[in-house]
Amino acid sequence: MSQHSPRVGALRCALFAIGLHSMFAFAAEPALDASRFNSADIFELETASDVQISPDGRTIVYVRTRYDVMTDQPRANLWTIDAKSGAHRPLRSDGDSHRSPRWSPDGTRVAYISNAEGKPQLFVRWMDTGQTALLTNLVEGPGDLAWSPDGRSIAFTSFVPSDAVSLATPPAKPEGAEWADPVTVIDRAVFRADGQGYLETGATHVFIVSAEGGSPRQLTQGDADHNGPLAFAPNGKTLYVSANRRADRDQQPLDSEIYALDVDSGALSALTKRLGPDQNPVVSPDGKQIAYLGFDDRQQSYQITQLYVMDANGGNARAVSGALDLELEAPVWAADGRSLFVVYDQAGVRKVGRLSLGGELTELASPVGASDVGRPYTGGGFSVSRSGALAFVQASTSRPGDVALVEGRGAARVLTSLNDDLFGHKQLGEVERLTWASSHDGKTIEGWLVTQPGFDPAKKYPLLLEIHGGPHTAYGPVFSVELQRFAAAGYLVLYTNPRGSTSYGEDFANSIHLAYPGFDYDDLMSGVDAVIAQGHVDTRNLFVTGGSGGGVLTAWIVGKTDRFRAAVVAKPVINWTSFVLTADMTPYFHRYWFKAFPWEDQADYWRRSPLSLVGNVKTPTMLLTGEADYRTPMSETEQYYQALKLRQVPTAMVRVPEASHGLTGRPSQFIAKIDNILAWFERYRVP
Repeated sequence: MSQHSPRVGALRCALFAIGLHSMFAFAAEPALDASRFNSADIFELETASDVQISPDGRTIVYVRTRYDVMTDQPRANLWTIDAKSGAHRPLRSDGDSHRSPRWSPDGTRVAYISNAEGKPQLFVRWMDTGQTALLTNLVEGPGDLAWSPDGRSIAFTSFVPSDAVSLATPPAKPEGAEWADPVTVIDRAVFRADGQGYLETGATHVFIVSAEGGSPRQLTQGDADHNGPLAFAPNGKTLYVSANRRADRDQQPLDSEIYALDVDSGALSALTKRLGPDQNPVVSPDGKQIAYLGFDDRQQSYQITQLYVMDANGGNARAVSGALDLELEAPVWAADGRSLFVVYDQAGVRKVGRLSLGGELTELASPVGASDVGRPYTGGGFSVSRSGALAFVQASTSRPGDVALVEGRGAARVLTSLNDDLFGHKQLGEVERLTWASSHDGKTIEGWLVTQPGFDPAKKYPLLLEIHGGPHTAYGPVFSVELQRFAAAGYLVLYTNPRGSTSYGEDFANSIHLAYPGFDYDDLMSGVDAVIAQGHVDTRNLFVTGGSGGGVLTAWIVGKTDRFRAAVVAKPVINWTSFVLTADMTPYFHRYWFKAFPWEDQADYWRRSPLSLVGNVKTPTMLLTGEADYRTPMSETEQYYQALKLRQVPTAMVRVPEASHGLTGRPSQFIAKIDNILAWFERYRVP
């Protein structure tokens, strides 16, 4: 499950469960077809992300990620592109990983983070000579890099550990004695986080270091996290940062403010004070105004993030984007200070636009793509030069995104072709947009159908419904490894944005507030019916799967209908009471997704729990979850597995060792997820 919040605390080879290896040892496809996208091809993928254009617009540096088959790890390198000629060359391309490139204000240097020294550290590279300097020797890695306007300093954030909480003092251990590890005392509401595990005691703070190296100086203090992105005032004497410094911040996780941080003294001055998140400050070129993101917290599960502008002293705050009903992200001031560049999702498509201070939005580039190509989520950012040239990753349904450039009013120029060598000789599924009316209330629902390679409209094919997580996220017409693999295995694949999805306005997304899962079920079933009505579906072979919020809906679906031959429920919530009390962000989930504590309204929690419908389930249902998942803990999966076993419904539990909620942090885990889903469906697919 994801949550619509800026930051909450630290706020996206086969692996089988014991005894399941023989069950799934057979291949999902009868024979390897090299003309189609196969599991091993995942190791050949390359993705582009974090595209940064130089201030003069002449050079682009970006992160190019590949997958190392020998270490089973992603490897991120830095590459450059000449914006005029398209010349493409490595900046740092080796066995280490390098990320977060950021240009100096004069464009002569690039700061970046690298693990070349073991732990992540801050480096600077001089672009004219290729010389590189290591600037830090941090115990914890840096993040949120920001150059000072004069290029002499770099600000960043880093975690600072503090002494662990203790109650009793143990007696002295005799020399040479081997005692058990000491106990851990926990006294915070948020004590673990998905992808991080049990949290160290400490906080994220702001630092500054000379761009020529030296000792970083810590600017903020205390036990509250101070979050980027960071923004310097033009004179370099003030940094703007977001933080939730409330004494009860664990109980009010969204109430952050924008602070002015004096670089010399470390003094903090709050510039905002309303209840709700205020974050992502960016300073106008003349230093007189600050744009930032946030909303007035109404404790709804989804709330549109607005773009605000205020005076540099915090006065005269006003919402610039209030009439748009769009979620805006990553604002960047135009050089003239009269508008801002923003990124936003609209009807499943990510776009870059220019927002005037009067609230008028003009689209400049689309579709923008993300580096996460597992499932077709919207995502991705951009950067802009002083002249207004935009660099971004352009999305496509047939390729992971490539680096693209828009200059002036011209069309986007695609500057890379990272995966043409892989896909130039592969047949991929084609993606078709569909809309239909929900059987619940006639609301228009959007989705996409992926047809298998070599699709013949005269034939009938099995249909696989794949449901996104969140639930407040969105799918779109972008490349997806999982869906292309399903199509290559012979399935028609339907993926949709049912009510609750973002990019269709606040009312559409918030229509599931305090009622999830619910009528989104009708949206999904109506989509299946709409595809069947086209006449290409073998209705004996309907399958359903989804992860996180999609896992919730998959379990809900098999509790309400027997129309699917088999289902795969990935990383689900099964019992809302146990989820709220064991997930990594209990204070958030109980406050924004329910109207009371579990013990105050158990009927509501149970009414919305898929476990309440398990007595109806007849569909063979596999469960798939990471053993280090702290967002939807393994205990949720185990409850459903045992309930299905007690009812003697065909089931299996696939546990992915060391995997967190994302499930696919390593390429082999990605392969295992897809291949186990296909293997389960093949077991129940009828000829």
